[in-house]
Amino acid sequence: MTIFGQIEQPRSRDTGPYGNPPLGKLVKGGLIGVGVLIALFIFFNYVAAITRIGAGYTGVEILLSGSQRGPSEIPIRTGWVFYSPLRSQIIEFPTYVQTVKWTHDLNEGHAVNEEMSFNSKEGMEVFADVSLSYAIDPQKVPDFYLKYRVSDLESFTHGILRDIVRNSLNEVASTYTIEQIYGEEKSAFLHKTEAQIQEKLAGVGVGVQQFGFIGAPRVPDVIAQAITAKAQAIQHAEQARNELAETQAQAAKQIAEADGEAKSEVTRAQGEAEANRIRQTSITPQLLELRRLENQRALVDKWNGQLPTVETNGASGMMLQLPKPN
Repeated sequence: MTIFGQIEQPRSRDTGPYGNPPLGKLVKGGLIGVGVLIALFIFFNYVAAITRIGAGYTGVEILLSGSQRGPSEIPIRTGWVFYSPLRSQIIEFPTYVQTVKWTHDLNEGHAVNEEMSFNSKEGMEVFADVSLSYAIDPQKVPDFYLKYRVSDLESFTHGILRDIVRNSLNEVASTYTIEQIYGEEKSAFLHKTEAQIQEKLAGVGVGVQQFGFIGAPRVPDVIAQAITAKAQAIQHAEQARNELAETQAQAAKQIAEADGEAKSEVTRAQGEAEANRIRQTSITPQLLELRRLENQRALVDKWNGQLPTVETNGASGMMLQLPKPN
């Protein structure tokens, strides 16, 4: 058949009106593609999967059958990990240092009052803001998981760990008075509490890096005032003792100096007296005559040969002029 002198070619069963593939074939091809995508999705999400555990994290592969009964049966995973979601689950934990603060300040930590409370030896309730830092040993992650069965550290930190810290504070505080906790023995109290927390966590590889109060612990105002007044009284008494000791030391020094001076005077007087005694015992008539002769000899040695020009009258005491020699 021809149209306007052109020969019409017979239509193929595989083409549409304009030479395109038929609609049924397109639909069929699309369904096949969708089916392939669904099959791949199911395969990589339920049959096989891949994930990457980054630096600072350690993963464990947990069998969904629950047949793992010890930490040695739980493999540690790092880097790229291939696993079957139908068979197992990958749980990863950060192994770098975690820091948590439990305070009464709603702007720090969670927007609730998270302060710690514990009782002293007298039963006095104490409130405190607490800071704690910890890290998990990468090789102990299986032990950690088996012990607590948590899949994230948030629930562990604000649940299990918080209870451990609070219980440790109460156990140690029961052996300390409120004055010791509030005063000079606060450091020893915190050190013992940290050791108690570490002892409870050591078996699962949780290492406590830092533990302490944020600011001073809070007690009723009347107790705080009494403790402060006692501390001031102790300081004043210590100052008075120091001043008394200094005064006594000065007095002892002065007494020692006076005693030394007196002894020195006695010694000098004794020496002088002994010297006089020796002099007195050594003076004899012969010694006096010897000294007189020595004095006369000295006068003779000093005479220049001139006769005296005046002479006294022994009876009247008048001085007479002597004639000059020719």
